[in-house]
Order: sequence, then structure tokens, then C-alpha cells
Amino acid sequence: MSRIEQNMSVTGEAAASLNTGQKLSTLLGMSGLIILCLAALNLNFPNKVLWLSIALGSITAGIVWFAQATYSGTHAGIKNDGVWFKSMTSRGYVAYLTGVGLTGFYILLYFYPQYLGLRAEGGNVGLIALFDPLSYLLSGNPASQWFVYGTLYTIAILAFGVKFLWKYRHNRYEKLRTFSVMFFQLAFAFLIPEFMSRLNDDGMNLPYYDLKNIWPLNYYNFEQYRVDGFLSSGNIGLALLIFGVVSIFVITPILTYKYGKRWYCSWVCGCGGLAETAGDPYRQLSDKSLFAWKVERWVVHSVLVFVVLMTTAVIYSYLGYDSSKYWLTRDVFLIGVGTFLTLLFAAIWYYKREELQKDARYGAIGYLVIILGLIAFHYFSGQNLFLFNAESLRQAYGFLIGSIFSGVIGTGFYPIFGNRVWCRFGCPMAAILGMQQRLFSKFRITTNGGQCISCGNCSTYCEMGIDVRAYAQKGENIVRSSCVGCGICSAVCPRGVLKLENGSTSNRITVEDGVVGDNVDLLDLLKQKSL
Repeated sequence: MSRIEQNMSVTGEAAASLNTGQKLSTLLGMSGLIILCLAALNLNFPNKVLWLSIALGSITAGIVWFAQATYSGTHAGIKNDGVWFKSMTSRGYVAYLTGVGLTGFYILLYFYPQYLGLRAEGGNVGLIALFDPLSYLLSGNPASQWFVYGTLYTIAILAFGVKFLWKYRHNRYEKLRTFSVMFFQLAFAFLIPEFMSRLNDDGMNLPYYDLKNIWPLNYYNFEQYRVDGFLSSGNIGLALLIFGVVSIFVITPILTYKYGKRWYCSWVCGCGGLAETAGDPYRQLSDKSLFAWKVERWVVHSVLVFVVLMTTAVIYSYLGYDSSKYWLTRDVFLIGVGTFLTLLFAAIWYYKREELQKDARYGAIGYLVIILGLIAFHYFSGQNLFLFNAESLRQAYGFLIGSIFSGVIGTGFYPIFGNRVWCRFGCPMAAILGMQQRLFSKFRITTNGGQCISCGNCSTYCEMGIDVRAYAQKGENIVRSSCVGCGICSAVCPRGVLKLENGSTSNRITVEDGVVGDNVDLLDLLKQKSL
């Protein structure tokens, strides 16, 4: 027997070829994609309504048909057959070609929209012009590159969401959260902002945006032009501004306490929605190494510090010094920021010190010292706040994080690094929710170690790179900052070892029960639990 045959005998058989339905559905979906590519090459389609309908309808129908052809004739249950044998899902040449194509599209979208047909004053051509009829229908305005992106993004979540529902149709939790992300993307991220734009006229300049995005994910929300837009839009604008502030300091902590970061990352967020639906075939590609975990913690929290500095500098730039006119002056604001961060750090250190890893404690001290040191340096030197002017910080953050990390790398590299690169390494919102989840959330994934057979499915398909099996083997609760509560580890477990729960915050992380069924007297344990 050859070496290849020996390996095949251990790992299983290669996936079967595509059936007739899968081939036809792929052809249908690709035909719609070809129409969009031809439009991007400035081919003029005279009847744009017809051709746009054909293109988007073919793509959507092709994806849904492919899902039906793949899963309808099988028993309910997760099918990952041959995932490591397919070039698309095992970092083969098809995966790299797909990654290059997605990355190229994002580069054009963010930095060279003129090559997609964007023109001033509504005289669009090419791909963007093809979307003009739909944009006029919804908002009354010509399409932009962001409208094109939002439309394709929404179609991807809806169509691949159907595919996800077919695959996980036996699991109620997965179906509910998929319906949730599909609803929030369609309504709050796509349709409502377009309808809000239609409400604007000469007397109202409502800053329409994705209503489910919260600072720091929408890092631009407190820039002066947006605040001015809120205040100039009357009670509606003021309500939206207040809602944004309340979301940060009240709504988000409460929901994270009750449900963990999953309430947002897996049920609401558009980035998470795309990762869970279109990115589902790539979840096994996430790096599970200890090195990746260490890099993840430092990088994602560095991004959070970056956005805090940038937002502080932006707000500071449009405040004044005259306390007789406004109570919130530049000095009051900076002192308030420094005091708030110091008190927050002190409270965490006093009440939740044990929940933090040693390097997390050192990192928190280091970041706090850096921020307070930069504020002090500003007062002593009279230089720009944080050494750079606010606009430079905003542009740097928008380019490095808002464009390159979240778009080009975060989505374009799905076939190479897995579907949660942005959520894991770059999202400042995930960093904040992760800290809250680690420190005081009721959410955890409980394990029954006595039932674990160490198959490794849970770790393999964890999109956040968590070695779930290591926790399961010890019968230890999983309380990790990075866990988004997607529930896939529980869904793929053949023994029912893992369970997503909201329980008491006491003894969440340090579990002394041991591995149930291995080295614990089960009767004594039950008696203790009943007391």
C-alpha cells in the first residue's frame, strides 16, 4: 500500500464529486456573478433593472439551490464530509484564488471605487451604475460603492444563511441565531438606513447608519460632523445620539452580563453574520496554537486602545476652553477620561483580579500608564494630544483598522485564515465584550468530561481558535474572552459533552468538581449539589 493510500485509510475517503443539482446551481450562480463582472468592466447594460434582477436573482437562487442539492437528500445532522480534501476548504489553489479575488474586490471598493464606476453627481458607470435603479428605489439617491457592497453583503448573508439553515436544521439554537443575523442585516443594516436617507431634505440632515453598530465598532459616530448632524435633526437625531451613548454604557454591559458576547457577535453583528453564513465552510482553518492565542490577546486589545485614543482626540478637538460657555471643556473632558479609565482599572484590579491572566494584568497596567502618560505629556509640553492631531489619528485608524483589517484581511482572507480573523484579532467591539464576558458574565459553556472521547471535533470547528477539547477533557467550564457563543462546538460533539448555559457567576472559571465520571464520587457530588 502506498503512503497516500495509508493516509487515506486513516483520514477517510475523499469527498464525492458534485451531483447534478450542485453543478447546475453552481452554473446558475456563476452566471449572475459573470454579469456583475462584465458590468465592472464597463459593459453597458441598457435595461439595468432587468439585468440587475437577473444577476442578483441568479446568485441568490444558485446558492439556495446548491444548499438544497447538498443537504435535502441526507439525514439531519452536520455534514463536514471531505472538508480537508477539498481545495476550497483546505487552503488549496482554489482557496488562494478565491482569497486573491475577494482581496482585489475589497481593494477596489475601499481605495479605487472609480474603477467600479463611481462618478460624481450621480453619473455612475459600470458596476455601480447597474445598482442605481435599486438605490433610487430605496433611498432616492444614486448608488455608491457602499450601496453596492451593502447589497452584495446582505444577499450573501441571506443566501448563505439558507444554506446554513439546511446544514444545521436539526439544531434549534443554530436556526434561531441564523434567523436573527439575517433579520438584523436586512432590516437594521440595509433597509432602515436607506429609508432614513430618504427622509432627509433641506430641513433635516439625519446621519443615517447601521443602527446595530455600537462604538467602538462605528468609531466615527462621535466625530463632529456626525454629532452636528444628530443635533440638527431635532428630536429624532437627539434620540439616536442618546441611544448610542446608552448602548455603550448601559445596554451592552447588561446584555453581556446576562448572555455573554454572543448576544452581539453571533446574533446581531453583520461581521459575525457574514462569518457564520458565508464563512462557515472555513471555520476549521482558524489557528489553534498557543502562539496565535497570545498574539490575539495583544493585537485585539491594542486595537481597542488605538480606538480609545483616536476617539478621545477627535472629541477633544471640537471642545473649547471657555468654561463660562460650556461645562464640558477640553480640560474637563481629558480629566474625566483619565479619571474614568483609572477608576475602571482599579475596580477590575480589586474585584476581578483573579479572572485575569498574569500577562493580561501587566498589559492592562502598561496600557493605562501609556494613556495617562500621553495625557500628562500633552499638558506639560503643549503639543498635540497623543502626539498627533486628531485628524491624522482618525485617518490612520480608518485606513489600518477600518479598511485593511476589517475588510481586506478580515473578509478577503476567509479561505486562508478562517472566517473570524477580524472578530478574533482586530474588532475593538469584540475586545470590550470579551473583557466583560471574562470578568462578570453569566455565560459559560459547561462540560461533562466523563463523556468526552477526545475526538477533537469541538476544537477543529471552533472558529475562534479555542482548544475546546482541552477544557472538555478536564470537565472544566469554558469562559474565554474570545468565545462568541456560536455553539458549533456543542453541535458537532457526538456525545453531548458541551452545553451553552447562563448560570451563577460564582465559581465560573475555577471548577473543582473534576472530571465527572472519572475521579469523582458521583453520589457525593449530587448530595453536595442538593444542599
